[in-house]
Amino acid sequence: MTTLSADRPWIEDRSRIVRDVFEGERSNLLPLPDEHFPAHDRLDVEIGKTPYARFDLNDYSVPHDRTQRTLSVLADIETVRIVENNELVATHSRSWDRGQQLETPEHLDRLTAEKKRARQHRGLDRLAKAVPSSQAFLRCLAERGQNMGSNTSRLLQLLDAAGAVALEDALVEVLEHNTVHIGAVRQVLDKRRSELGLPPPVTIALCSDEHRDLVITPHALSTYDALKKDGNHDH
Repeated sequence: MTTLSADRPWIEDRSRIVRDVFEGERSNLLPLPDEHFPAHDRLDVEIGKTPYARFDLNDYSVPHDRTQRTLSVLADIETVRIVENNELVATHSRSWDRGQQLETPEHLDRLTAEKKRARQHRGLDRLAKAVPSSQAFLRCLAERGQNMGSNTSRLLQLLDAAGAVALEDALVEVLEHNTVHIGAVRQVLDKRRSELGLPPPVTIALCSDEHRDLVITPHALSTYDALKKDGNHDH
């Protein structure tokens, strides 16, 4: 009590001043809590397929495993906190602009790693279905400490270039001879194509991953001969 009002007479007893009454009541007052009273905006937001929470026309990143659920945004004038139940999942400095995307590097790094693992799992699943011996081949490489992501990618390239049947035969041969290496698989494929008088395979670079599993059925060239004959009759 340091203001002028502290020296004014107390309304209930004019013989005493406010300062003295306050000092007498101080021991009966409860202490203030250690934590500040929460004064913030609270908003429940739906997180879609992308790991961002939309608040006040800005997008704030959340961990990649918090998508497809409802989270709560607690925002004051300086900070945006994003929680699930009582668990804090993300903290950002609040932006007062519009259309901003505020991201935490850790969230982006984990998202990139998760996408990489997902692509590798899809590749392994595709190889297992098309080329059964690929599982034993990759298991041998893993036991030797080789890079699984790189070898999976190179096997998928050989699958696209040579086909499932040829790749399966080549993998069986290298496993039988214990020459488990991606270079040995390529040599077997090239040797067999050469024995059949076939040219080296040409890999067509597709512009989008959505066409990677596209199956193209070869067209009979006899159709063009028939068209040529019909054209001669017209003349």
